[in-house]
Amino acid sequence: MYSINEIVKITGIPASTLRYYEQEGILPEVTRNVNGRREYNEKVLEWLELVVALKDTGMSIEEIKTYTKLILQGDETLEDRRSFLSEHKSNVEKSLAKTQYHLEKVIRKIAVYDVLLYKKSTNSDPLRSYLT
Repeated sequence: MYSINEIVKITGIPASTLRYYEQEGILPEVTRNVNGRREYNEKVLEWLELVVALKDTGMSIEEIKTYTKLILQGDETLEDRRSFLSEHKSNVEKSLAKTQYHLEKVIRKIAVYDVLLYKKSTNSDPLRSYLT
C-alpha cells in the first residue's frame, strides 16, 4: 500500500489532482486506513499510469470518466471498452500523422535557413570565399 505522498513521488501527479480524480470517480478503488488516510495499491498505481497515458494522448477527463464507468460495469462492456480505446487510438494516430507532417515542414524550413546562413558566411568575406 502507498500513501498519497508516495504516489505523488512515484507518478509526479500532484496530490490535489489525485484527490480530484478520486472525487470524479476516475480512481474508484482508493481505500482509507483506520486513520482515514488514503491508501493506494498496485492496481490503483497501474490504473493511474493508464490515466496519464490517456490524458497525455489527448483524452479528456470526461472521456476518461466514461471509460472508467464502462470498466466498473463489468465484463459486459468489454466490446464497448475495446471500441472506445480503438477510436481513441485512431484519433491519436491521426494527430501524430498531422504533427509529423508539420514537423517535416519545420525541418525543411530550418534546412533553408542553414543554406542561407552558410551562403551568407561564405560570401561575407571575399578572401574567405577565395580560399575555400
